[in-house]
Amino acid sequence: MDKRTARKLLTTERTRLSGILESLRSETAGGERDAEAFSDISLGDQHPADMGSEVFELEKGMSIRNNVEAELADLERAMHRLEEGTYGACEACGRKIPDPRLRAIPATRFCVEDQARAEREARIA
Repeated sequence: MDKRTARKLLTTERTRLSGILESLRSETAGGERDAEAFSDISLGDQHPADMGSEVFELEKGMSIRNNVEAELADLERAMHRLEEGTYGACEACGRKIPDPRLRAIPATRFCVEDQARAEREARIA
């Protein structure tokens, strides 16, 4: 994959994820304010199931936001690899990562085989 195409893919993905992150931040910011107000409210008039649902939704939103932030960090590292000239090479074996994989996952660091190996090792650990 040429550098111009790779940069376009990475930039497009960064823009998409940044939009999602902004949306999530605005949603969870409201939830965090609600959580602060929630702690000040008397718990006597709150049903435990309602409280549990609110806490679950808040934590789910924060978890999704953290995942999107991690994906953005991966994209930044991929942009750095692009500038270094190492973008598109598997970090484990050094072989060229196929273009279809880079198009599907622009920030990928590994070929399919090494990605599968890394995931297996992560599950074992």
